[in-house]
Amino acid sequence: RLVESGGGLVQAGGSLRLSCAASGRKITNYAMGWFRQAPGKERIFVATVDWDGDLSEYSDSVKGRFTISRDNAENTVYLQMNSLKPEDTAVYYCAASEYTNPQTMDMMYNYWGRGTQVTVSS
Repeated sequence: RLVESGGGLVQAGGSLRLSCAASGRKITNYAMGWFRQAPGKERIFVATVDWDGDLSEYSDSVKGRFTISRDNAENTVYLQMNSLKPEDTAVYYCAASEYTNPQTMDMMYNYWGRGTQVTVSS
């Protein structure tokens, strides 16, 4: 089970840190990812990290502003979001892939959280 937290309302230019806590199984051997879905739009890739945190990939829209990290000892994945923009407003989902290397496609993920709302006001 994956549970996201840390969402909320923030002004443009602000920061938020999302957390994804896993329970029921260790995430040590899983690549982890963050996706987001804005109202009326499809869910899209945001960031991914490999099983030990050495490799990560980002969508072009968040590169340089967001940072994904993981703490396998705490069974938790994070998404630090800086310089937030109104277009970052979405429900953010955490996901776990049985592959160990970074995955950018949602079909490669096996487990999903229920999401946390992020709203950025202008």
